[in-house]
Amino acid sequence: MSVPQLADRAGRYRMMRLIRSFEELALEWVREGLIVGGTHPYIGQEAVAVGVCAALAADDRLTSTHRGHGHVLAKGADPGRLLAELLGRVDGLNRGRGGSMHAADFSLGILGANGIVGAGAPIAVGAAWAAQRQGQRRVVASFFGDGALNQGVLLEALNLASIWRAPVLFVCENNGYATTLPAGAAVGGSACGRAEAFGIPAETVDGMDVEAVRAAAARMADRARAGGGPGFLECLTYRFEAHHTMERRFRLAYRTPQEVAAWRERDPLVQAAAALPPGACAEIDAEVAQLLSLAAGFALASAHPDPATAGDHLYASGLRPRSGAAL
Repeated sequence: MSVPQLADRAGRYRMMRLIRSFEELALEWVREGLIVGGTHPYIGQEAVAVGVCAALAADDRLTSTHRGHGHVLAKGADPGRLLAELLGRVDGLNRGRGGSMHAADFSLGILGANGIVGAGAPIAVGAAWAAQRQGQRRVVASFFGDGALNQGVLLEALNLASIWRAPVLFVCENNGYATTLPAGAAVGGSACGRAEAFGIPAETVDGMDVEAVRAAAARMADRARAGGGPGFLECLTYRFEAHHTMERRFRLAYRTPQEVAAWRERDPLVQAAAALPPGACAEIDAEVAQLLSLAAGFALASAHPDPATAGDHLYASGLRPRSGAAL
């Protein structure tokens, strides 16, 4: 059963609009200097996050990437608290200590975005294995980009997931570029071929079509939940903005304007809007604008952390050693 807010087409469009508007606001705040260090915009890829999360249950989990705002919002995170996290404020999801690339909310099953390419995959496998051992019917979705396809940690995670028949949905967001390196120049074989080599069923889907992503993700999630083991979904998508906001300053030219324009013609929000009744999108857009305005006000009103607490949370406390372990 999907998360209620993503259960129908209107809800999925609403979430995609929220992600798009959230990212556009974040870009403004980066330009104004409110967000220090920049962000990795998710604009253009919204159908992947929303489609996959629409196939997850409320108690399912996910691991995210450095481009993770869309995943975190689609899983149900409060936009005000996520904005506060980007600003480094105390009311952020992680008290302002995680920032753009490390947002997490365990209460929602968000095990964390991750600045290390491919590093969420083994975390997802471990979480899925633990749930399996405890008799829980949870699925863990692990998002990563095409740049992770040649990372050993991802291949090791695929191998373990296959051996353990762990209920993991591996989601490759193939936007065609690992920063500036075209996937075609970096990946020998194919994305799905990586998974198939470990005996994991794999499928390629149009990542600009939220309904196609949802249907494919639901099939794999249902299979994993029933004990069928992991699945691998390659979503062909495209980021309309730069890899990172710093890219504009460097004036990198690895994509042609024609290429970007061609992909913009397949904007996932426009496709999703076309399936809704006349007037519905305008109403939803207005609701999202109001929600985001309130979220922005909440984030800007949140206090900066006290410098005296800079050393807090650096070390774990209250750990219990395994039985028989030497202290």
